Amino acid sequence: MSSEPPPGSGQQPPEDDPFRKRPPNEPPGEGTGSPYGSEPPPYGGGGPGGPGGPGGGPPGAGGPPGGGPYGGDPYGGGSYPTDPLAGMPPLADSGKRTLARVIDMILVGAVVWLLTWGFGVNEYDVDSDRIEMSKSFWQSAVAAVLYIAYDTLMTARTGQTLGKKLLHLRVANLDNGATPSVQNALTRAAVLWIPFAFCCACVWTAISGGWSFFDRPYKQGLHDKAAKTVVVSTN
Repeated sequence: MSSEPPPGSGQQPPEDDPFRKRPPNEPPGEGTGSPYGSEPPPYGGGGPGGPGGPGGGPPGAGGPPGGGPYGGDPYGGGSYPTDPLAGMPPLADSGKRTLARVIDMILVGAVVWLLTWGFGVNEYDVDSDRIEMSKSFWQSAVAAVLYIAYDTLMTARTGQTLGKKLLHLRVANLDNGATPSVQNALTRAAVLWIPFAFCCACVWTAISGGWSFFDRPYKQGLHDKAAKTVVVSTN
């Protein structure tokens, strides 16, 4: 059976990616078992006839159309006809996601401040009479570049920024569970950080990141929706 992900994923998951999901009938290769152990997949996921699959569940109980509690493949690819979250760990708590983001902002923000201070690009112009708050375009540009580069490289490499690693969280493709490609990671980072750096930092962070508190069923921020990713727990 083909192990290709559904169309539209933007990535062919490598065979050695230990996080990628497999079609229900594909036997795992040597050394490619789930990194989360042999526990049953969360949300009752499984193959056809198994718990959570088409025809699965308690005797006499019928599942929703398309299989799985979430109504089947979100992108209509057909390769994963059951719950897209089957075989992945639980979705991350939105509060922990927010804390991880704050940690990342402090870490990268410190680097931005050091760079802009070293080159004489200050956010505040101070004289003897008043403090004039005039945000520098160049400081915003440096912040955008560093935030996007940091988020993209870390996410495409392991699915984890430093903040997410500390709090045991991970970004994964919704359709196949694999680590996002550079393209998907860049899309995710750009949607989050460009508005943050140039126009509406606090408001945009609250909207884009806070969207996960209310989104159902995948608890995605707006940047997750753009990149078709979810954030899951790794412990």
